[in-house]
Amino acid sequence: MTLFKGMLRADESLFKNEVALDYTFLPKILPHRENQQRQIAACIKPLLIGKNGKNLFIHGAPGIGKTAAMKFVLNELEEETEEVVSIYINCWQKNTTFKIIVEICETLGYKLTHNKRTEELFEVIKNILNKKAAIFAFDEADKLEDFDFLYSILEEIYKKSVLLVTNYYNWLDELDERLKSRLMAEVLEFKPYNLAETRDILNQRMEYAFVSGVWEHEAFELIAKKAAEAEDIRLGLHLMREAGNIAENQSSRKITLEHAKESITKVDAFTIKKSSELNEEEQAILEIIKDNSEEKIGDLYNIYKSQGGKLVYKSFQRKIDKFHKNKFVSLKKIFGGKDGNSTIVQYANITKKLTDF
Repeated sequence: MTLFKGMLRADESLFKNEVALDYTFLPKILPHRENQQRQIAACIKPLLIGKNGKNLFIHGAPGIGKTAAMKFVLNELEEETEEVVSIYINCWQKNTTFKIIVEICETLGYKLTHNKRTEELFEVIKNILNKKAAIFAFDEADKLEDFDFLYSILEEIYKKSVLLVTNYYNWLDELDERLKSRLMAEVLEFKPYNLAETRDILNQRMEYAFVSGVWEHEAFELIAKKAAEAEDIRLGLHLMREAGNIAENQSSRKITLEHAKESITKVDAFTIKKSSELNEEEQAILEIIKDNSEEKIGDLYNIYKSQGGKLVYKSFQRKIDKFHKNKFVSLKKIFGGKDGNSTIVQYANITKKLTDF
């Protein structure tokens, strides 16, 4: 058998630190999000002088640095003081009040949560945090199933900042008015990186992750371009990892343009599969958007209803948000038109973008 013949030896890897290609990896410097970091920090700063902090609603498409920028600020704060406690919760995993309260207790070092009611556990949290100040960062907030914990935090924790992070710009609008009035959150939008910014970020990760000099310029430029077109840094990191693995499997000591193209072909196959996993109704809605690209959500809904669609408008809107999150469509908010504020939906042909060499 010659399955492994000609492979690079372990000490000949093109990778120096493959972990640096993980989206969760936090570099020492986070480029092109300085303004956003300053706004997050400004909401937190009052806590450092004994005042109540501000609350912040952070939104933007997936893969453009929302979580990284927030965590960067929280890490810097932890180095600055021990008087402000940072609590980060991913609401995809912890999506109910009880799960969140238990997670906060464990973050604070309180482990005796078994067989205790939510109210009892929150009393423990109050007793600990009201002696200091706290930042509550709730990532993927749109996955939350209830908001009782948020009411309790806003009403009973004296000095705090609440950061809510989501991909959806209109998620805040759907909150109960009483909760919104208590939040009084400032809004911070993260916009996609342009090509130059995408190139800088991926180049920084390349320096962390790969042995110097293994990337051919044309290969890196192709991947940077594709990531910028898809408006998703995670795609660029994934393509870089794939291209590196393809090169190693071919015992190449350079990552070439052909390796980059092959990595894009693999992602294209994944994208097509992902689209096929939509249910029948979702595929029908996506087909309506494809045939009526750059129409308002309301107009698309009217077309959907005329074709026998059964969803109410809010459910239809959530489908659009799901498509946006998964890069099937892009959304553009129009303010102050003749019909007031409106949202334009554009069909995003990802397959064409990825394979258009």
